Amino acid sequence: MDQAKNQAEDQAEFAAKLAALRARYLDATGGDIDDPDFAKAARQQFSESDRRKWPFADVATFLDLPYRPDAATLPDFGGLDVALIGVPMDLGVTNRAGARHGPRAVRAVERVGPYEHVLRMTPAAELKAADIGDVPFRSRFSLESCHQDIEDFFSTVVKAGVIPLAVGGDHSISRATLRAVGASRPVGMIHIDAHCDTGGVYEGSKFHHGGPFRQAVLDGVLDPARTIQIGIRGGAEYLWEFSYVSGMTVIHAEEVPQLGIPAVIARARAVAGDGPTYLSFDVDSLDPGFAPGTGTPEMGGLMPREVLELLRGLAGLTIVGGDVVEVAPQYDPTSNTAQCAAQVLFELLCLVAAGRKGG
Repeated sequence: MDQAKNQAEDQAEFAAKLAALRARYLDATGGDIDDPDFAKAARQQFSESDRRKWPFADVATFLDLPYRPDAATLPDFGGLDVALIGVPMDLGVTNRAGARHGPRAVRAVERVGPYEHVLRMTPAAELKAADIGDVPFRSRFSLESCHQDIEDFFSTVVKAGVIPLAVGGDHSISRATLRAVGASRPVGMIHIDAHCDTGGVYEGSKFHHGGPFRQAVLDGVLDPARTIQIGIRGGAEYLWEFSYVSGMTVIHAEEVPQLGIPAVIARARAVAGDGPTYLSFDVDSLDPGFAPGTGTPEMGGLMPREVLELLRGLAGLTIVGGDVVEVAPQYDPTSNTAQCAAQVLFELLCLVAAGRKGG
């Protein structure tokens, strides 16, 4: 008797729940969403209750954001909070070229965002952000003039009060972007990479992709005491003496699983502190099994899941600029490398939004 009663009560409860779900959703469309965080993301995608933007239509842009090449001609950059900028230049590589094609490959990645499910954030709803095109270069042949063009263009962005996020291009671009971002005061940096990139002058050049952060420190725009380098590994370790002598914090790739991501996050937050911080991500920080499309692959790298957990743990820091570099798509027929880069770019945009909201 009791069993029959319990079954009847269970059936009645199920029927009531089903009736409520039918009342709310039977005639609802895909864009009818009540949760405020989910609804914010839906408003970015649905023009009507069931009409969603096609990911494969129209011109490709970074993170499917509006394309605003005119912004650079306006004194306030069109009121933008964040400018995503392509830097298709790879004259600073030491071996395999091809990162000049990185910005196009990252733009071609569809279906990244608009919602960040861990941070419960829709950055395009929190910030006015746009893809403003590529840095205008005077010469495709002169590394030095390219670096000056990058610095000049990014200086214009920074002076307008806009936060720049760059997509390279090889890692040598970071010296030029840091000279713009750190012009008024030295910044801290969270650097995720296989290589410290603090080498010296090689063959008469200090502009190569193996030395941007030594030069940035010597230029007075990067504070080594507030710099942490994560994922470092490989046979070029002997070149990175400057990182240790200058006081940078170095966490090697094999230390990451030993310490655990929460401990690495805590260390990164402690090193960066509350001051203005730049975030530089080299795709070769990832193991080449996940991201082979890069000029200097190093075995034993980070997993994408580790990188995403690390980045999400940095929410609340004051991010004043950043870059995603070294995507060389011709070495990866799967497009996985560009996919990883685009996702990291999205996370950087989220970090900028989270920093403005105070975490």
